[in-house]
Amino acid sequence: MMNEQAAARLHELPWFKSSYSGSGGGNCVEVAQEVATVHVRDSKDRRGPVLSVPSHQWSAFIGLLAR
Repeated sequence: MMNEQAAARLHELPWFKSSYSGSGGGNCVEVAQEVATVHVRDSKDRRGPVLSVPSHQWSAFIGLLAR
């Protein structure tokens, strides 16, 4: 589990939504990147849970999606 201080730090990071998301809402995710970790959250529930993965694994995941 994450403590309150760590959770607050995550919400202060710059979060980015894909340009493919459009302005009409929908099912979108936001991503914030630190040196060694990428964080992913639901854009409609910004205070909700955050999935955190090592940067190298995120890169591999995105590489598979690009194929």
